[in-house]
Amino acid sequence: MSEAAVIWHDVECGGYDADLSLWEEMAERCDGPVLDLGCGTGRVALHLARRGHRVIGVDRDHELILELSERAGDLAVEPICADALDFELDEPVGLALAPMQFLQLLQDPESRMRCLRRIAAVLRPGGLFATALVAHLPRPDDSFIPLPDVHEVDGWIYSSLPTGLGVAGGRFVLKRLRQIVSPKGELTQQIDLIKLAEVDPAELEAEAEAAGFVPAGRRSIPATEAHVGSSVVLLERSG
Repeated sequence: MSEAAVIWHDVECGGYDADLSLWEEMAERCDGPVLDLGCGTGRVALHLARRGHRVIGVDRDHELILELSERAGDLAVEPICADALDFELDEPVGLALAPMQFLQLLQDPESRMRCLRRIAAVLRPGGLFATALVAHLPRPDDSFIPLPDVHEVDGWIYSSLPTGLGVAGGRFVLKRLRQIVSPKGELTQQIDLIKLAEVDPAELEAEAEAAGFVPAGRRSIPATEAHVGSSVVLLERSG
């Protein structure tokens, strides 16, 4: 169905809020609009806009961008359907954010470099780019039984349960069991895999210098019961 991308995005990402206070803190200090890369249905963009910030959200999924546009209403959010490797903005931004390991969804160094150069091109000199990375996986703990993310839409129940976490071919691989229960109780299910490139913060800082950035420190996002923690790499646009 056409809204499947929206529903699963809300199920698996919509409830996460451990990073919001950090993005809010950074937005308070920046000059100009905030760029939210991989904005989806607006988890970060809407949060910041409700607090008075002007946000530009970029995502290549047309359905997610349409949903963000509808949810934003009169808020100062500009949704743009475009690839993070090849997008244009009408004005420079003071802060660019790549939440929830977005940069690691790019599977090779060449793609990361293209993305970094694009971000540098739309940031004003002295502007900040902040990207969340997961640099290591937690050790398996047989005593920990994760709970599924669950969402209900018009009587349909959507559930996403993490069932495996490993490393393969230089990538972190997250395995999820997606289940749908119809209003009549009929169950359908499928396995979904998310692959994240292994990117060390120091490695990213070195790559970013070639794209026009200088390292500007690091922050951290604590782990929650349902999500691993992240290291946030801060990069300042030079020149």
